[in-house]
Order: sequence, then C-alpha cells, then structure tokens
Amino acid sequence: MDTRDNDRELVERILTDYASIPYPTSDALHTQTIFDRTHDRYVLMNVGWEQNAGRKERVYYPLIQIDLIDGKFWIQHDGTDVGIAKELERGGIPKTRIVLAFREPEVRPYTEYAAG
Repeated sequence: MDTRDNDRELVERILTDYASIPYPTSDALHTQTIFDRTHDRYVLMNVGWEQNAGRKERVYYPLIQIDLIDGKFWIQHDGTDVGIAKELERGGIPKTRIVLAFREPEVRPYTEYAAG
C-alpha cells in the first residue's frame, strides 16, 4: 500500500474513532464522518438538535476537517480539546507533515509543525 493510502486510512480511522464517542448531552445530536477520497477531504460533523435555555436549537458544525495536500495533513479546523495533530503524531505522522492551516500563514513557522 502506498503512503497516500496509508494517510487516508489513518485519517479515516481517527475520525471514525471520534465519531463513535457518544455525545453526552443529547440523544438527538450525532457525529458524522464525511470522507472524500477523490479530493482528499475528511470531515467530522456534529448534526442534530440540542436543548438550550429551554428550547431546541439546530446543531450543524464541523468538529474537525483535515485535507491531504502534497503529502501533508492540512488541519483546516480542530474543535477538539486534545488536538487532532497529537492524534496524527500518535499514528506515526511526523510534525513536518502536519500543517495547522487554521493558523495564519505568518504564524505557522513559529509552531512546532510544518509551515505549509
């Protein structure tokens, strides 16, 4: 299996693991995975309904988005407490292949990850 397939499988496994964690405050809120292998975009979404101040509110937002671009993992959005970059590192991905795309390009060289 080539590196690109390994990268895809790692991202899919991590996001699938996150999706299997039950949402603690609502049975009507679900976490969904969206995998686009053609364009190498991988998204974890929270979708459903949640009680807020006595009324129901629609929930629809991305928790994580990772794009595979030129052999690197571009983290477009990370709404986790732990940090999806740490999960990628645990999966064997070096920091030089992880881009914190949600950080301004001018700031990225000062992080411990790839600048782009």
